[in-house]
Amino acid sequence: MRDGEFPFFRLRLFWSCAKVFGRKGGRAMRVGCMGELLVEIMRDKVDVPLGVPGVFLGPYPSGAPAIFADCLARLKGEVFFVGAIGRDDFGFLVLERLQKDGVDTSGIKILDDFTTGVAFVTYFSDGSRRFIYHISRAASGQIFPEDVREEDFVKVDLLHVMGSTMLINENCRASYEKAIRIVREAKKRVSFDPNFRPELLGKDRARELFLPILRESFIVFPTEEELSVLTGEQDPLKAAEKVLSEGPEIVAIKQGKRGSTVVTKQGVYTLPAFPVEEVDPTGAGDCYCAGFLAALSRGMSVEEAGRFANAVGALAVTRKGPMEGAPTWEEVKAFLERF
Repeated sequence: MRDGEFPFFRLRLFWSCAKVFGRKGGRAMRVGCMGELLVEIMRDKVDVPLGVPGVFLGPYPSGAPAIFADCLARLKGEVFFVGAIGRDDFGFLVLERLQKDGVDTSGIKILDDFTTGVAFVTYFSDGSRRFIYHISRAASGQIFPEDVREEDFVKVDLLHVMGSTMLINENCRASYEKAIRIVREAKKRVSFDPNFRPELLGKDRARELFLPILRESFIVFPTEEELSVLTGEQDPLKAAEKVLSEGPEIVAIKQGKRGSTVVTKQGVYTLPAFPVEEVDPTGAGDCYCAGFLAALSRGMSVEEAGRFANAVGALAVTRKGPMEGAPTWEEVKAFLERF
């Protein structure tokens, strides 16, 4: 038990999680997700700017919502995805990867008039990264409210919202707003990963868009920087308390090489990272979210879910490519047995 945590409140949170993640007939939790499908092309070394001629690696199937969906499917979750690709080799690369790993891709449309989205990325020694995106005017940005069918989203147990998709354009925002309305009217829950991208939209506008989603969410998965964007508070724990005061019950702070901190009204859980050799950090946060939800759906406590998610994120960085390190449930369990 953590400081300030009382058994009664811990039990109340357990039952709240059970209500969200309990399934009839023992079926897997069904999660709805929507957003950008793209390929990622990256520098082969750190500290090389994108504007300098040199070597790039890829294309790799990517897009934050797609990475999340793929990882959750590999962890035995049931995932339904809405998105768009172009009728081109990049699009089919992403689509085939999702299908191979078990994602329900019936909500993905293939467009003749738009090419598949592309992201160019480079990393620097200080942990920062730079992107150049081809998204809003690519197939990735062609998601519209009519693509969000009520008959699909009333069947999900939880809707996972990606902030990066909300930042793309107005039609993507309207699509997610419709999905959230359908899910909440069906008395299902929402998880929210802000996934803030300053290359897509400024902080003030992002905060304006994110706050209504935050208030509809059961779980929020921010980084420390994103907590500051959401609340204006620099201290992560104080910022997390502000988020909890808006309605969410769990704030799982992704802290990269330091692991994660899970904050609830019942307690604070500081969970160290696992030691691994980092090859490519792309997508680790998306995989963390998938791991956390997969663990909760299997009946783990919030603290156990955070530790499991740390393991998923650790394994995700051990291979080059955003989806390449996404582990299976069995691989995560075997990894945890070593610690």
